[in-house]
Amino acid sequence: MPIYSMTGFARTQVRVHDQLAYTLSVKSVNHRFLDIQLRLPAGLDALEMELRRVLKESLVRGHVELTLSVDRTTQQRAGYNREIVAGYIDSFRQARAEFRLKGDPDLNAVLRMPGALQTESRGNSEEDVAALTASALSAVGPLLEELKVMRGREGESLEQILRACLDRLTATVKGVAALRPEVEQRYQERLTQRLTAATGNEFNRQRMLEEVAVLVDRSDISEEIERMHTHIGHFREVLTTGGEVGKKLDFLLQEMNREANTLLSKTGGVGGKGTKITELGLAMKADIEKAREQVQNAE
Repeated sequence: MPIYSMTGFARTQVRVHDQLAYTLSVKSVNHRFLDIQLRLPAGLDALEMELRRVLKESLVRGHVELTLSVDRTTQQRAGYNREIVAGYIDSFRQARAEFRLKGDPDLNAVLRMPGALQTESRGNSEEDVAALTASALSAVGPLLEELKVMRGREGESLEQILRACLDRLTATVKGVAALRPEVEQRYQERLTQRLTAATGNEFNRQRMLEEVAVLVDRSDISEEIERMHTHIGHFREVLTTGGEVGKKLDFLLQEMNREANTLLSKTGGVGGKGTKITELGLAMKADIEKAREQVQNAE
């Protein structure tokens, strides 16, 4: 399965009939959960419920805004006030007969009279509401597929960035592993020197070496290195599997960050090659943070 980003946009314009058209658009950005916000004209409560249901069935995570804009200029038709026009014509005929005049009523003149022309709005008619609801429910499916295509393309770019971070992390961990034996040897020598200076020659040397061995063991970073390799391998597996990976990857990065912190705390102050390990550990944390920024946008 591909990895999907939570960033995407799609829009469609639909004409229901000659007097009714609308634009349906949907955009999404990253969010911890599925957060749906609908912007619809008043009077479409049933449609709102159905659209919300479709969105919940189609999407997993993200802040999603769906907007329905009706083209109201196509929802009106011109008509005339029959009562006013009929009254004018009747009055014209009566005056013509009474005064024995000739001529016919001037239609242009009567239609210019106040109130003679009127606009009949069909925007809230039950027929148009029903037609709009049916059309929007038919259009939202293909619209969401278009959104997923865009989120999929964003997901491909996201995966490439994450794999590049993993490659750098792998190289950094290998660099730390190569330095580990020399750093441990230096740490042991420093401890021996300090303990000898503190206790003098009267102290049991064998006992001292045993204490040094315990302290060196506590400072051993081999487990941290091994766990980092394990986490990186698991991360790659999740990327390959695809699907809803965001939360899993975020958890793995938290674990990696914990291992990097432990590694830094164990090797701090050793000096020599220990300074190089500190540099590598900080590079690990930088790449982990970069990956976490990207993972926040993964579904």
